[in-house]
Amino acid sequence: MSTPRLARLQAQLKATGTELLALAPGAHLRWLLGFAPHPDERLCLLLVSQGGAAFVMPALNAEDARQHSDLPFFSWDDADGPAQALADALAATCPVPARLSFDETMRADHALLLIDALPDAARGLGATEIGALRLIKDTAELASLAENAAIADRVQQAVRAALRPGVTETDMVQVAREAFAAEGARCEFAIIAFGPNSAFPHHHSGARRLEPGDAVLVDLGGRRGSHFSDITRMAAFDGLPEGYEAVHAVVDQAVEAALAAIRPGARACDVDAAARGVIERAGYGPYFTHRTGHGIGTEVHEPPYMTGSNQQLLEEGMVFTVEPGIYLPGRFGIRLEEVAVVTADGARILSSLSRALHRG
Repeated sequence: MSTPRLARLQAQLKATGTELLALAPGAHLRWLLGFAPHPDERLCLLLVSQGGAAFVMPALNAEDARQHSDLPFFSWDDADGPAQALADALAATCPVPARLSFDETMRADHALLLIDALPDAARGLGATEIGALRLIKDTAELASLAENAAIADRVQQAVRAALRPGVTETDMVQVAREAFAAEGARCEFAIIAFGPNSAFPHHHSGARRLEPGDAVLVDLGGRRGSHFSDITRMAAFDGLPEGYEAVHAVVDQAVEAALAAIRPGARACDVDAAARGVIERAGYGPYFTHRTGHGIGTEVHEPPYMTGSNQQLLEEGMVFTVEPGIYLPGRFGIRLEEVAVVTADGARILSSLSRALHRG
């Protein structure tokens, strides 16, 4: 039985001339069918052709997976191995594809089984087919992203309320986890950095205790349902590091410049250039060490990526972060992050929490 997303995907396969797409358990499959089978070393694939689809599934998982899909299943057990099930599934979907596309996250050994079975097929990656569909969020996806953004706002506030002299970074990570759980959500990550640790963009929160004059970076994200949140805000405890306010203002201006550059038809690199230009003109160019943003949806990091080299045109319905930063080694780092939706009128941000510094 075809679903609307499966029908859209098959139309996309026809448009790109791809005769067979192989999806592994993961984000693509979860977006397509609403579930993803258990991933392990056993071969598990969904084969999608322009007119059909079928699973190759380990027998020990097949009965459970059938509760979620009525597509054909070609199951195999450990005693016999997957070769015959794969051959039968290919025969049922597309026995000799001229062009085969792979899920980018597929295990290499599973991809090699397909390459061995279809040695003459031209090969590509699924970003052209299913990835292109996932780029544009529908109404339900936008609603889920907005719901999760509101939860993340409240978690940020819970972390702020718990800042006390002597608490550790890991104490605050636990506060974030508990706050997400209270919302019926799962904390997927929390980067909480005190003082000089905030100058590490992907700091691993540890045992450092909160001291007077510390800048506090709080970058967190979670998920209730199908879509993720991602937000970074800054706080300060009992005073500010020297020069902090001026740098915070530059980063906030970089966010505003990037948001102003967002519109249908603009390039991803234009968004990056807008943020980076503000920071470079302020003299902090060498201290902005990462891209301006990344797509967010059923994965916390997904296309489109706001990098200096990405020429991709923005389209209405794309969703991505805008998160420039300045990181001054040994002193402090500042990152401010919004999740932006591309609309016909420009950018719409999902958070309602001010980017102003929170003073504790």
